[in-house]
Amino acid sequence: MEDGNREDVLSNLPDHILLTILDRLNVRDAARTCVLSRRWQQLPAMLSQIKLDVLDFLPEGTTACYEREIVRINGAAVEATKSIMSRRDPSRNTIHLLSMKFFLRDNDTISIGHAVGQIMATHKVETAQFAILTEAHYSRRGDDDLVYYGRNFMLFFEACPGAFGGLTRLKLQDLRFGKSDICNVLLTCKQLKHLRMFNCNSGVWTTLQVEHLELGELEIVNCSFRKVVLISLPKLTQMAFHGWIAFQDPLSVGDVPLLETVDLTNVCLSSHKMVKLSEFLGGTSVRNLRLGFESEKIWVQPEHLTRQLAAVFCQLTFVHMAEIPEGYDLSWSLFILEPAPNLKELYLTGVGSFVYNGNGQGEEEGTLV
Repeated sequence: MEDGNREDVLSNLPDHILLTILDRLNVRDAARTCVLSRRWQQLPAMLSQIKLDVLDFLPEGTTACYEREIVRINGAAVEATKSIMSRRDPSRNTIHLLSMKFFLRDNDTISIGHAVGQIMATHKVETAQFAILTEAHYSRRGDDDLVYYGRNFMLFFEACPGAFGGLTRLKLQDLRFGKSDICNVLLTCKQLKHLRMFNCNSGVWTTLQVEHLELGELEIVNCSFRKVVLISLPKLTQMAFHGWIAFQDPLSVGDVPLLETVDLTNVCLSSHKMVKLSEFLGGTSVRNLRLGFESEKIWVQPEHLTRQLAAVFCQLTFVHMAEIPEGYDLSWSLFILEPAPNLKELYLTGVGSFVYNGNGQGEEEGTLV
């Protein structure tokens, strides 16, 4: 087309199509479309998905986060949040996803929390997510720093009960909590469906007790708890537990009737007790099981067929044993087959891999030493 006859075809599309396009962008890029025309200025305030990631405010090509950059991008995230929230019409457009990733920094986080709490009070929000970063993740910090960030998080939490009360997903990292802090968070976050904790603890050798009516997915990764006790989680369907430090029975499973997917990975030291799956997963009937080994010692104890083992594996359909160390042949893992009549697939990966196809046959894809 000649320059004088160009037509803005994109802007002629109906609102619902343009909003579908903008929903695929993060907040920063969606806001930039406001400069296109007066009509485009109105669209970001009508988005059904608000995805604000503080790392999107880093200069292009930058991956490292230094303190000066963190202060700047966190401030930009605060202003973007306030701008988007202030222009929304509560009577229109359900927010299907409200996703916020930001650094834990004093007044910045409280400003974000108040803005999110306000929109939860005035709008219908289906899914709300906080992913809270700390500077400890980007630099080497000691235990004192984790204590500092843990206190800052609790100040943020206590200042913004409206925001946390409506959360459905929460991701935390590099925090040391007080003894009852995690329980208080779970009590306030009544709508929580997914919780992920990375490198968190409550001091040396404390027990984490988890009880929640709505929680469906739980991830505990490299967290220093003496023991994790799942007291009552009636809607829990998926659990990942990676990197425990306990020498004895690090997990206790209570009332988890819907738990069907379990992912367990650990580095096993010579002083660690080998785990019996019949005890570790007692009271469950998992369908999908992944076991990860990150050391020279297997941490799972082969077992003879018992009524308890059969009860745990009676509905098992998929098993993946990953990173099996050298020196363990296939006979080590065959104890899983007998009590699992419904098993469809068994993957063993290490030096090579082995696949069991559920028909009593196996296919070797490499050399499992």
